[in-house]
This record gives sequence, structure tokens and C-alpha cells, in this order.
Amino acid sequence: MSLFWSRSFLILAGFFGATGVAASAFAAHGLSTLVEPRLVGIFATAAQLQMIHAVALLGLSMLTTFKFFRTWSVVAGLCFIAGMLVFSGSLYLRVLNDMPSMGAITPIGGLAFILGWSALVISGWRARGRVDPLRPDRSKP
Repeated sequence: MSLFWSRSFLILAGFFGATGVAASAFAAHGLSTLVEPRLVGIFATAAQLQMIHAVALLGLSMLTTFKFFRTWSVVAGLCFIAGMLVFSGSLYLRVLNDMPSMGAITPIGGLAFILGWSALVISGWRARGRVDPLRPDRSKP
């Protein structure tokens, strides 16, 4: 079970990273012919935050191998995934499908990002003095 979250987060980090690069490229090179410039900025913001949290998820894929970081690191990762889906997803839908009402759920995704970073703080705080960095799954009792 200890590698389940590590492997899952690694796979999802790759997926969200690849789609984030594609979304960024689309915002920079093709979207301006389809929508007004203000909407291109919204789309680019969604792609940027997706990329930031894909990289964070990559780091969490490694952090979850440490026993004393695992619980709150998994919570952080799940929050980041929810944030990318809700925050970035709602903004993509808003821009591409001309659905301004999708902007109403965007803050829920932002809250998920904040909760994820907060969970990461808790993960580090709770593991203080208990972690042997050279032995990920054999941390000090």
C-alpha cells in the first residue's frame, strides 16, 4: 500500500503536467483567434496553476514514501488534484464553452489548493524529529 499513493501521484503529475503544457501552448498560440484577449488571460491562469500543482504533486509522490509524512501528504495531493480539476477545469470550461457561470465554482478549487498547502504544513509539522531521510519507509519510531 505504501507505493500506491506514490505511483498514483506520479502518474497524475505526468498527466496534469502534460495537459498543462498543452493548455499553455494553446493559450499562447491558438486561443486568441477564438476568444477575446481577456479570456485568453483567464485560460493562461488556469494552465499556470495547473502546472504549479502538477509539479507539487510530483514532489508529493516522493514524500508519500516516508511513513510519517504519508497521511497528510496524501491529503495534500488529493486537495491539489481536486483543485486542478475544479479551479483549472472550471476556467477552461468558462473560456472554451462560453460559460461564465462556471466561474462561480472556481473559488472552490482555489480553496482546495489552499487546503492542500495547509495539509503539507501539517505533514511537516507532525513529522518533526521523527524522519530519517536516508531510510524513507524505516523512519524513527
